[in-house]
Amino acid sequence: MLDKTKRNWWRQAVAYQIYPKSFQDTTGSGTGDLQGIIRRLDYLAALGVDVIWLSPVFASPQVDNGYDISDYRAIDPLYGSLADMDALISEGKKRGIGIMLDLVLNHSSDRHPWFEAARTSRDNPYHDYYVWRDGVPGTPPNGMKASFGGSAWEWVPEVKQYYFHQFAPQQPDLNWENPRLRRELYDMILWWMDRGVEGFRLDVIDQIAKEPDREITANGPRLHEFLRELSAETFQKGCLVTVGEAWGADIERAKLYSAPDGSELSMVFQFEQIMLDQQPGKEKWDLQPLPFVELKKSFARWQQGLHGCGFNSLFLNNHDLPRTVSHWGNDGKWRVQSAKLLATMLHGMEGMPYVFQGEELGMTNIRLPIEGYRDLESLNMYRERKAAGYPEAEIMASLYAKSRDNARTPMQWDDSPNAGFTTGTPWLSVNPNYTAINAARQVEAPDSVFSYYRQLIALRKSHPVFTQGDFTLLEPEHPKLFVYRRQDDAHQLLVVCNFSDEETPWTLPEGWAGADRLIGNYAPGEPGRLRPWEALMLEQPL
Repeated sequence: MLDKTKRNWWRQAVAYQIYPKSFQDTTGSGTGDLQGIIRRLDYLAALGVDVIWLSPVFASPQVDNGYDISDYRAIDPLYGSLADMDALISEGKKRGIGIMLDLVLNHSSDRHPWFEAARTSRDNPYHDYYVWRDGVPGTPPNGMKASFGGSAWEWVPEVKQYYFHQFAPQQPDLNWENPRLRRELYDMILWWMDRGVEGFRLDVIDQIAKEPDREITANGPRLHEFLRELSAETFQKGCLVTVGEAWGADIERAKLYSAPDGSELSMVFQFEQIMLDQQPGKEKWDLQPLPFVELKKSFARWQQGLHGCGFNSLFLNNHDLPRTVSHWGNDGKWRVQSAKLLATMLHGMEGMPYVFQGEELGMTNIRLPIEGYRDLESLNMYRERKAAGYPEAEIMASLYAKSRDNARTPMQWDDSPNAGFTTGTPWLSVNPNYTAINAARQVEAPDSVFSYYRQLIALRKSHPVFTQGDFTLLEPEHPKLFVYRRQDDAHQLLVVCNFSDEETPWTLPEGWAGADRLIGNYAPGEPGRLRPWEALMLEQPL
């Protein structure tokens, strides 16, 4: 177990993200719950993870699957009770697994008592907890659009003003210019820290310093001022791991977010690599082939840019992204090999790896009829593009590729009905391939995707070069191979990945012939070639 009394314990840690609604149901409701997570803690301990990041379980009307919080100090009855959360924190600690809560500090639910009071009167003390502008009905203050579609402004007749919302109308943005609001948020975070929480993931944190009059959402002028105050008032009072979701981060900003002095956060989620298969200047639904050479160079920039002066988050999957084995790999004939390759590529890098539930099994995307989708963003896109005249087949192809529901299908535990997720009707369809892809078939199987992830996680904890070494990209222009070297004061690590359905010629670099083979997704083969989706790691002393 990691010693979590040390300030930077998380530099050697591996996190596991749980989307609670889809993880394990214990009541037959069709929705996962906290007791279900407790039931599966031994599974996660066997995998070797140190932290569980929980997508929001706070009280919520569930307009946006919990990212619309109506009470930051209460658990939604959908998932259980505060006592269940306390039990999860306690049982996790027994296994060396901490709980990282997903906090939404950019906006609240419109059902939060703050907003319910704020909309009653301009003189109400909570009115200034939100972002309001004068106007007249039908003429918003400006033309800003919400991320989920439509105007970013909503009219409230009681106060004859518009409030600002970057997401759904039911998610009004909080006004971080108000010091009283900030104090309320800090006190809430300290309350959770006192209950034993070991970390926080901060949703769209780069948008808290918004200036809508200037049409600024991300990276507002006061962003880092607010983050330094937040950290000083809360996170620095304990040994926490903190990660901010920052779609607008570049390397220079990430150095501020993740500065080694801990003045802001431990690290950020940035999405440069994730957006490479999106047509420039268009929406995520507008697809283009993945530019593989640029993908490698992007990873290299971030690895080299933050080495020694910041810290990377390492992830390929999360609740907002498609399953990467379907996205960047081959989820057909080469599913197992490509799932292991993607893990090899990522876990060999410097940073904190995040495993999204089911990733360690090689779970895949799903294809649903439109009536089967539950994701608000996906449904809004379908309606907007239908109205704009897009062909049905094109719209559905975008959903199959990028819908957030791809990641949110229930966890596949075994081959019993509903994959062992629930005895009731699941809130979202189970992927039909659960009879072949499930945890029961993999946990004890030495060649499974699960076992491969377990080996990678163990390697990170036993070989310092994984957490300390620098990064050099090799073969930068090769159209199929992703090859890089990590090196610290004592050892060097070579990571080799063939992103191809075909055998690819390749020769070991000079000096590596006698290196130790740490892991690979095939048995050792003939020198001079890499098999389809082959990946391996070699290590040797300097």
